[in-house]
Amino acid sequence: MSAPTEGVRRWREVSLGLAWISPWLVGFGVFLLVPVLLSVYYSLTDYALLDVPVWIGWENYRELLSDALFWKALRNTMVYAVLSVIGSSILSVGLAAMLERPMRGAGLARAIIFLPTLVPVVANCVTWLWLFNPQYGLFNSAMGAAGVQGPNWLGDTRWALPSMVFMGLWVIGSPLLVCGAALKDVPESLYEAASLDGMGARSRLMHVTLPMISPAVLFNAVMSIIWSLQVLAPPMIMTRGGPDGATLTYSMYVYKTAFEFGRMGYASALAWVQVLLTLTLAAGALWIGRKGVFYRAG
Repeated sequence: MSAPTEGVRRWREVSLGLAWISPWLVGFGVFLLVPVLLSVYYSLTDYALLDVPVWIGWENYRELLSDALFWKALRNTMVYAVLSVIGSSILSVGLAAMLERPMRGAGLARAIIFLPTLVPVVANCVTWLWLFNPQYGLFNSAMGAAGVQGPNWLGDTRWALPSMVFMGLWVIGSPLLVCGAALKDVPESLYEAASLDGMGARSRLMHVTLPMISPAVLFNAVMSIIWSLQVLAPPMIMTRGGPDGATLTYSMYVYKTAFEFGRMGYASALAWVQVLLTLTLAAGALWIGRKGVFYRAG
């Protein structure tokens, strides 16, 4: 029997490799690729879940331009994203810099800060509902003891969205670990050289620490952008989008449009706008990072 040719051997290797990864390929096709393609199709149809989709072209996307709830949800989500990205970046860098100093209990403090990341989101929301309670909550009770009248945190249109942002900053454990790991990688010789040049603590932070950990800060910012633009569970559980739509986020509007209003086609169009917006903002952050982020040579 003659030996198989090179082409036959290569085909056998490719076939064996495809057989090994076939469970992943099937899962990718059934649970990701097919739903994505269907959502593109549904976004161009009038689809009410129980009826047959009717092709309407770009009408769903045209309707977005005159949809007041769309613009309100988009504005709320953008405000939430901006405040969350800025707040998480400042807080994670500040806490990481503080905990990297030689001090007793630093490891315990890191564990405590990271702990909320492990708590299920529903439990987090229930806990914060109690904290924000205007009559019996911890925040207003502490303010009342100091002689200050606390606001109705989740029932006032001025305070509801900032309260949701503040709650989101509680889950700062992952960005903190990323910044802490980056700080450990900063060469001590740079701080010694900066001290010899007469730099104070603030100058060392601005001209040594921040440039050296800027890739980690950029990574955290991009991840925060992606997460913030998809926030759903906290406002859904705690406020249902109220009061008066003050905490209606984009993902919540997509959910309501699909499963409460029964407009799956319009919800698919909303979802694709959300995808494009997320990609655009993430790409913009990475583009800015190319100009402002310092990468060390290997």
